Amino acid sequence: MTRGPADDDGSLFADPQLLGLRAAVAELAWLLDRGYAQTAALELVGNRHGLRTRQRTAVLRSTCTDAATTRRSERRLDPGAVAGQPLAIDGFNVLISLEVALAGGVLLRGRDTMLRDLASVHGSYRRTAHTLAASAAIGEQLAELGPASILWLLDRPVSNSGRLALALAQQAADRGWAWEIELDHNPDRRLASFEGVVSTSDAWILDHARAHFDLTGLVVGQRCPDAWVVDVGLAGAQTPG
Repeated sequence: MTRGPADDDGSLFADPQLLGLRAAVAELAWLLDRGYAQTAALELVGNRHGLRTRQRTAVLRSTCTDAATTRRSERRLDPGAVAGQPLAIDGFNVLISLEVALAGGVLLRGRDTMLRDLASVHGSYRRTAHTLAASAAIGEQLAELGPASILWLLDRPVSNSGRLALALAQQAADRGWAWEIELDHNPDRRLASFEGVVSTSDAWILDHARAHFDLTGLVVGQRCPDAWVVDVGLAGAQTPG
């Protein structure tokens, strides 16, 4: 099993599609800023640009309001600022995005500049051929950054989360990485209230966390040179006047 591209992704996210996708993201943000309901606003811009279902999902995941963009930017730390601070990782969120990157799947850069994937766990997680390579890339990157502590939080209700925790713990032991790995029924709330730095692309956590760091983006940029990154939140995309 891999998390590579879906059959139609090559056409749905090809260069000729980018102007329409970027316009849809900008227009959806404009509507959300003015209080329009998310579902209705997405349908409006999706219909206007003739977007397929997967493209609409991409637009939705890549869009946030101006207020959210500003708030997330203010709380975002540069990699160098992570040294000496406790770090908590949204385990499935970060790991799956890197599995996608290594498998050649599409990653989306949204309005807040964070990278997100189009994968969905749906309550069940299965390891892929790239899982341990993804976690190794994370570990090697973090070893260079030097946070004071590293806590992985995994969703306990997701099937196979326990097996993943054991695999990560074994890898950390083999590599000499001081990882703490916990299963939690509600990791989002733990991450949102964490006193240190969190790594995630989850919108709700980003809007509530004290400080965050784009671990996924850093690992992709440093260790996944062939990753397929589609920038649909490009600054300067036109919005309705």
